[in-house]
Amino acid sequence: MAVNVRRCNKRVTDPFNNEEVRARIFSSIGSTSSSGSEHDAETDIVSSSSSSHSISSSSTSSTSTSLCLSHLVQNFLECGSNSPSNTTTTTTTTTSDKIETRYSSDSDSEDFLHSDPTAMIRDVIVPIIWNNADPFRNHLISHVTKAIEIFSFFRDKTRSIFNRNLMAYLRQIGYNAGICKTKWDASAGGTLTAGNYEFIDVICPNSTARYVIDAEFSGEFEIARETSNYKKLRSSLPRVFVGKVEDLNKMIRLMCDEARRSMKINGLTLPPWRRNRYMQIKWLGKYRRTTNCLPAAPVSSSAVGTNFAVKCRSVGFDVSGDSGRFVYPPVARTR
Repeated sequence: MAVNVRRCNKRVTDPFNNEEVRARIFSSIGSTSSSGSEHDAETDIVSSSSSSHSISSSSTSSTSTSLCLSHLVQNFLECGSNSPSNTTTTTTTTTSDKIETRYSSDSDSEDFLHSDPTAMIRDVIVPIIWNNADPFRNHLISHVTKAIEIFSFFRDKTRSIFNRNLMAYLRQIGYNAGICKTKWDASAGGTLTAGNYEFIDVICPNSTARYVIDAEFSGEFEIARETSNYKKLRSSLPRVFVGKVEDLNKMIRLMCDEARRSMKINGLTLPPWRRNRYMQIKWLGKYRRTTNCLPAAPVSSSAVGTNFAVKCRSVGFDVSGDSGRFVYPPVARTR
């Protein structure tokens, strides 16, 4: 007696009916409450017209739904075949894994140990630094330079206060500037150490272009026992970086590859905090953006030998123009 067996094709959504898979996916998109709003540097679209970084509820709802669905599918495709023991990763770790896969250079060949810093500077760094084809960036650089001169007192004292005064100055003259904070956990294998970082960004009003500002950029690439090639390459970096995210990405990858080459030549291992994965997360990982002039954590008065919580008039600023936006130590006050 023949038995007809009806074969049912599996639906696309069948894998999501698995409780283990769903738990893995949703655990990677959870978020914690914090001051400021959370963004992904790879898919960030920020409203440039609101100082509080708010968006209408209808727009937020539709955008959030779209991003969540996209994130669900992407996470399943990337992690669907992993074992349960390898699936308890945070959102930040997932982002860093993408970056590591895309940009890391793990070659140990003989060619890897030989590099031409002059060619690297000519082909990568110079076109980024001396790119005058972007009028918005050109104006931004001039204003950042002026602000750094005004707040130079804070530059070597405490970076957090310096960044906030710089951000407040840019906002006062019309830029959509904000403080971006990245924070990440250590990886299970120890290849990534936990850390956090803070920098400034500016959103171009006529596009979704995002410009990163870091007043101590070149100092973030210092390593022990630099080779002459690496030292030459690092000395070509600008102390103050002002540029688009994609340009920053190119420079980070170049410097991390050369740092690993330099350490290998000297028989040393590149420390986790100078590896490509770590450096990418510092600037290009998920971040929270705020426009608060005061840092969330109190700043020690010993940083400048006095209390920072004084809002007053400083040279070059009128009290009515300040409106309490800037934070100065008492030594900056004038009568």
